[in-house]
Amino acid sequence: MTAKTALAMGLFAASAAGCVYLACAVARTLAFARRRKRADAAQRADGLPRLVARDALPPVTVLKPLCGDEDDLFDNLASFCDQEFGRFQVIFGVRDASDPAVAVAERIVTAFPRVDASVVVDGRMPVANRKISNVLNMMPYAKHDILVVADSDVRVGRSYLRDIAAPFTRAGVGAVTCLYRAAQRLRRAEQARERRVADLAAMFVEEHFAPSVLVASALRPLDFCLGATMAISRTALEAIGGFEAIGAYLADDQMLGRLVRERGLAVDLSAHVVETALAERDLDTLWQHELRWAVTMHAARPLGYSLSFITYALPLACTFALVSPATAPAVALLLCAGGLRVALHYCARSALGTRAVDRPWLILPRDALGLAVWAAHFFCKRIRWRDATYTLDRGGQLEPLP
Repeated sequence: MTAKTALAMGLFAASAAGCVYLACAVARTLAFARRRKRADAAQRADGLPRLVARDALPPVTVLKPLCGDEDDLFDNLASFCDQEFGRFQVIFGVRDASDPAVAVAERIVTAFPRVDASVVVDGRMPVANRKISNVLNMMPYAKHDILVVADSDVRVGRSYLRDIAAPFTRAGVGAVTCLYRAAQRLRRAEQARERRVADLAAMFVEEHFAPSVLVASALRPLDFCLGATMAISRTALEAIGGFEAIGAYLADDQMLGRLVRERGLAVDLSAHVVETALAERDLDTLWQHELRWAVTMHAARPLGYSLSFITYALPLACTFALVSPATAPAVALLLCAGGLRVALHYCARSALGTRAVDRPWLILPRDALGLAVWAAHFFCKRIRWRDATYTLDRGGQLEPLP
């Protein structure tokens, strides 16, 4: 067997497996879209009884770790206070009193006088993960038994807390998380190049990451959370050893879900989809962000992420067609991969409620970039997160560098 034949056989197998994955992703994305429609219809039909059910839900404490004055920070934080919910508390945590996020958080507290909101400034670093250190510094002020940790760049709908709290009324649920889409406001970039980068960043979140979560949840009980929303009951948190148990890991959301599952509790995926702002405005920044994400995912799931290249069926099929041009298998795979990938593009946009301008011609460049990031992450020895540099040990724990 020649090297070219072996390469062709490998590409054929990978492309075929990728087509199977894309078919599953399309099916699961369509199922999620139907679930969201049912949830929306139920909320519209509830009327007055919905208010009674809302008051019966457990009270919630939202923990918001902040760092810096990000774009649209005020509106993002305000969305967590403007909720159709009964009793809830919002705590904003900042590590440095000179951080401009403090002033924004204080404006939120003033703007929502009826909301139990406060700002905690505490620079202690009890664990290596700075976000979780911030969360730990807020914990002494948390009043309620349902705790929601949400990133600062997230914006939510008014039913968010109700949708997150509702699963905790079912026995055996220890944590709740939710999918996210790219915020519409990131598409405001003035330069055409910035718009293309923003579109590429959004397509990764909406057409690769979100469908992969839906496929994973169909194959096995969910055993991870997503950083945009990590909700956990205080009982489950105590069972896993508190937030301290995930404070040494970069993939704190993945580890939280894993520990909850190991205690025999369920991780629920809410039908609520939040928005997250993606700040990448050039290809280098996008590359570095996605490379850090790839290293994080590999640290959390080494075998699974090492095999995830098959999710890029379209560039694999294109490569196979170049190696074996004008052959029936190459044409069939290319048509199959292309058709399924375009179907996933539109299914994901519908399921997640994406309102951005449609640019299907970016599908192949987007997937080619994703495959390149996957390959490059094997050679990445260190990551940069905010203003610090780290290496990761084999278990995914952070080791700060000077």
